[in-house]
Amino acid sequence: MPSIETPALDPTLLPIPDAKALGIPESWTHAPRILLLYGSTRECSYSRFMVEEAARLLEHLGAEARIFDPSGLPLPDDAPVDHPKVAELRELMQWSEGQVWCSPERHGAMTGVFKAQIDWVPLAMGAVRPTQGKTLAVMQVCGGSQSFNVVNQLRVLGRWMRMVTIPNQSSVPKAHLEFDEAGRMRASPLYDRVVDVMEELVKFTLLLRERSDYLVDRYSERRESAAELSKRVNQRSI
Repeated sequence: MPSIETPALDPTLLPIPDAKALGIPESWTHAPRILLLYGSTRECSYSRFMVEEAARLLEHLGAEARIFDPSGLPLPDDAPVDHPKVAELRELMQWSEGQVWCSPERHGAMTGVFKAQIDWVPLAMGAVRPTQGKTLAVMQVCGGSQSFNVVNQLRVLGRWMRMVTIPNQSSVPKAHLEFDEAGRMRASPLYDRVVDVMEELVKFTLLLRERSDYLVDRYSERRESAAELSKRVNQRSI
């Protein structure tokens, strides 16, 4: 994990979210588990720098952050599901309570590196839905002027994966100017926006804890389950 040092942050203005203010029982206050994904395998990857910066902020806010390295992940369906990188990704998906997605914009869209990670994760794995009801924050880095193509696409993708995508987001233009040689994000309004996004993500993750199963419980699925149960009962009575 990256160092928790945050020289661009005024820590006095970013307290750990107050569980009492959120109406959360003390028994629910274990560290929020956040998975961070990025969309480039380049050595100088600004999307990786962004999620590393985000991970530091999440740790400052009391969360447990884990970053998945996409290097070595095969193309979807080009390897068995027990491939070590695929297994690692799926385990982290199930472990997480919330996620951060960050991709560069390439040809006006998210990168194939990023999309491949999502395409390895089905909506259901047996009886487990690895993403449903989990919180999501979306970010993008741009090589030139600011764009919102990627964050808009990530929002669509997050909804498709049945995730609760928070309102705030971050898009960083001319990313090569926003990070120093060590890969640390410089103090700026763009950095402050990343702080806002991470703070909001932790708050929403805490609010949904122990409640997401109820919130995503659907009439159509209850009806389908009831019909299946009735069918089994009728078969046994014959």
